Amino acid sequence: MSLITELAQAARKASRKLATLGTDSKNQVLSAMSDALRANQESILAANARDLQAARANSLSEAMLDRLALTPARINAMADGIDTIVSLADPVGQRRELGTRPNGIKVSKLRVPLGVVCMIYEARPNVTADAGALCFKSGNAVILRGGKEALDSSMAIADVLQQVLRLFNLPEALITVVPDPDRALMLELLQQRDDIDLVIPRGGEGLINFVTDNSKIPVIQHFKGVCHLYVDRSADVEKALNLLLNGKTQRTGVCNALEGLLVHKDIAPVWLPIAAQALADKGVKINCDAASAAYFEQATVLAEHQFGEEYLRLEIAIRQVDCLDRAMDHIARFGSHHTEVICTEDLQAAVRFQQGVDAAVVMANASSRFSDGSELGLGAEIGIATTKLHAYGPMGLDALTTEKYLVNGAGQVRA
Repeated sequence: MSLITELAQAARKASRKLATLGTDSKNQVLSAMSDALRANQESILAANARDLQAARANSLSEAMLDRLALTPARINAMADGIDTIVSLADPVGQRRELGTRPNGIKVSKLRVPLGVVCMIYEARPNVTADAGALCFKSGNAVILRGGKEALDSSMAIADVLQQVLRLFNLPEALITVVPDPDRALMLELLQQRDDIDLVIPRGGEGLINFVTDNSKIPVIQHFKGVCHLYVDRSADVEKALNLLLNGKTQRTGVCNALEGLLVHKDIAPVWLPIAAQALADKGVKINCDAASAAYFEQATVLAEHQFGEEYLRLEIAIRQVDCLDRAMDHIARFGSHHTEVICTEDLQAAVRFQQGVDAAVVMANASSRFSDGSELGLGAEIGIATTKLHAYGPMGLDALTTEKYLVNGAGQVRA
């Protein structure tokens, strides 16, 4: 039996044991995991330092280094995320009554775990803790296949979580890290449809396309984040500036950072000079349409087809539009269904934008950086689904479960 088949079968067996564990017991284990992450920061940071050293030697981009890097604050944030998951209602076992049929049978639906989830990700060691905790609370075993860039960090985090599982006499296979990043093993993992129920890839477009093209298991896709801010004609100048700077410069290498800025032509003469100075102060490279170029000391004028890039660095694409509809048209063409933002004091415009824009998260007067599971009350997220089946947007506990029908009768038979 191959290593991958063995891991998948062990996860399937472990998931059956977890399915019988009650909410109080799961929360007790999760609280211990949170404490263990805080207590083992030193060993996790040492492993992460090895990953960072190798990544720099291999000239990994600054965006990837930022995603890879762990700090005491980021480890505490992982632990805090688990604490929030503990506080959330357990979806497993929730029951919906659908009524009684004319023949007397009673129909309801029961929320149940998916079974075994496979996470495939790149330089994101925090996914190990987030996915491990979310899957555990929702009753699923998880197989984690991280990229080689984060392997030492992921193994160190998983080791801490597995120590807690052993302490509670639970199988380590509930949280498994594939110990070898060889792509051939990932390909084999994607064939394990008898034991794995769902695959969730998180990373670059190449990784997601590879997983989607090669998986025999259903895939939830987390594509790139080409997120826009639209500054409407009625926008508050200071509010719009704060949303722009927070969305673009607070952390550039993440999928909810702004990559595009759309400005209504009526507010452009007042607002764009202010925005230009603020972006220059932050060292942001400007790409824009011809109408906007005059507001910037240095700018690259883009052709129509050059909009829609995910920069993941201090760089942005700017365009003026003459109405809300043109802004929504641009987003429909160049957005990635991740997160879109409008800044406006016009309630009707906000409602039209939120109803008319096709994205997993559509915000009015709030930073794109809030498009995150922990910020939206999910505790953590296992990914942000940009396709619509069976989830759309940040995926928390409910998205890791499904429903089955329960039918109760008194001996009825179908005529």
